[in-house]
Parts: sequence; C-alpha cells; structure tokens
Amino acid sequence: MRVTTKGQVTIPRNVREILGIMPETEVEFIEENGRFYIEKVNDRKATKKFKKLRGIATVKMSTDEILDLTRE
Repeated sequence: MRVTTKGQVTIPRNVREILGIMPETEVEFIEENGRFYIEKVNDRKATKKFKKLRGIATVKMSTDEILDLTRE
C-alpha cells in the first residue's frame, strides 16, 4: 500500500466492509504501544454533542411554513 503526496491511503474493500466504513464515515487512529489502529467513530459520540441543544428552538413555525421560507 502506498501513501499519496497528500498523505492519503486507500482502505481495502474487505477492511471497509468488515468495519462498516462507507463514504463520509468518520474514523480515528488510535496508538497503542507504538502500533496504530483504525477505528470507526461511533455515531452516538457525534449525537451526544448536540443532545443538550435538543428542544431549545424557539421558532413556532410548522414544517410547511419553514419549507415555504426556504423555497422563496
């Protein structure tokens, strides 16, 4: 496997399938005792960031009203 000039490497298909890595999937590299491991970022970690913001919206508009605004 070769690293590009941009520091990119292709993850082999069988590894992507085993890990469930799809386009736009977040991954992280973990170092343990001088070895590096790739791990799929748990989707629940990302949603925890926004959990405290749920339900604090103050706009009293229906979905149709909001869509009408975006379509004008």
